[in-house]
Amino acid sequence: MAFRKPEWPDVNDLVIATVVKITDYGAYVQLDEYDKEGLLHISEVASSWVRNIRDFVREGQKVVLKVLRVDKEKGQVDLSLRRVTKREKKEKILSWKKDRKADSLLRSASEKLSIPLKDVYEKAGALIEKEFGGIHEGLEKTAKEGAEVLLKLGVPKDIAVALEEIAKEKIRIPTVKIKGILELQCTKPNGVTLIKKALLDAQKIGEAEGTKIHIYVVAPPKYRIVVSAGDYKTAESVLEKATETALKDIAKIGGQGSFKREK
Repeated sequence: MAFRKPEWPDVNDLVIATVVKITDYGAYVQLDEYDKEGLLHISEVASSWVRNIRDFVREGQKVVLKVLRVDKEKGQVDLSLRRVTKREKKEKILSWKKDRKADSLLRSASEKLSIPLKDVYEKAGALIEKEFGGIHEGLEKTAKEGAEVLLKLGVPKDIAVALEEIAKEKIRIPTVKIKGILELQCTKPNGVTLIKKALLDAQKIGEAEGTKIHIYVVAPPKYRIVVSAGDYKTAESVLEKATETALKDIAKIGGQGSFKREK
């Protein structure tokens, strides 16, 4: 977002750039996040000797570059491609995409409420960024937990509610799934009912933890339990609690149970 970005990048910053012109000595690029031009000298394209720069970059291509020098008086930014690691490239592209998505969500709120985009950023975006380190991260949490996340930060109610609606509609919450097989047996006359109760108690653990648990019959006495959560740590914790609950329930009524984790 233009009004929250510094005018110039700093040395060693990673930037997203679009190649606009290629010459024998390098490539001129447009810095997508700064409205500035930069030069990628041929010596900074690759660690090995570069016979033809077009083997590495082409006009119109978006690249991740590292800032080597910034001369504000001359309006020059010198950049490097060879000093960007694969990991840095991947992380920068992900961060850039999240920033663009966050800008789009704030813009949608601005249009929905008919208020200036700058006001939405100052009254909500800045607070979210400060609290979560990034606007997208805060809006992702809002999509999961509701407008209360923003209200606690001091975001005006009308903006918080609008952002909640937009976030839930536009942000796809990442989920992970883990599973295993519960084997439950009970020889009592009402054993089927008691086993069903043990499985329902296990499912309730998911509701209490804010995750989803699905249990399917494989073939009695085997039941597959699948936990969906936002991350593996949470999923593993919920799966452990749910299976422990089912096994304790079945043990209390004199039945037998076991659990085997599936890959």
